[in-house]
Amino acid sequence: MLQGAGDTNARARGLRRTMSPPEVRLWLGLRTRPAGLKFRRQHPSGAYVADFYCHAARMIIEVDGIAHEFGDRPQRDATRDRWFAMRGLAVMRVPAAEVLRDCDAVVAGIVDAATTRLRDQE
Repeated sequence: MLQGAGDTNARARGLRRTMSPPEVRLWLGLRTRPAGLKFRRQHPSGAYVADFYCHAARMIIEVDGIAHEFGDRPQRDATRDRWFAMRGLAVMRVPAAEVLRDCDAVVAGIVDAATTRLRDQE
């Protein structure tokens, strides 16, 4: 299991209290353990906090709002994704607009990706 370092744990706790509307909506779908998969929200991992994490599938789910398209965010996201990949984790980025438009379809896509990773790990 990945763990946060230093102030990352405290930052994760704060982020759990201030989740964005798309994150809240997705959490309502993931917290029911679809397909028996356990997801954690705002999970501290090293210097980062993952929006959602499935330990069994070793998969990070990031909900990306419009801000992820501007400034240095794309480069920062790529650096973060490489950090997770070096630790054997897959990162699935989901547009916030898609979560708001059809959360059930997003949850189904996440579950499909996670179960595929589980099969591939066997």
